[in-house]
Amino acid sequence: MFLGEKIIETYDKPETIDKYSYVATLDEIKENDYNLNIPRYVDTFEEEKLVEMDVVKEEISNIKQELQEVEALMEKYLKELGL
Repeated sequence: MFLGEKIIETYDKPETIDKYSYVATLDEIKENDYNLNIPRYVDTFEEEKLVEMDVVKEEISNIKQELQEVEALMEKYLKELGL
């Protein structure tokens, strides 16, 4: 099912779906001064994944090492070409 079908299905058969849709009552809408902004009714917030700094530090170190190796290889090829 592609997204458009899901939207149509939800419209045709209204139901509350976590982080996707909410069936608000007229009283709720009235309490919100008829404001239909989605965040008032549907919580789409998702917590960000924690970044493990030790892992990132290790990856950066590995990338720097690879870069040094590639640069050394490039320098060798340039010398062979007389550049």
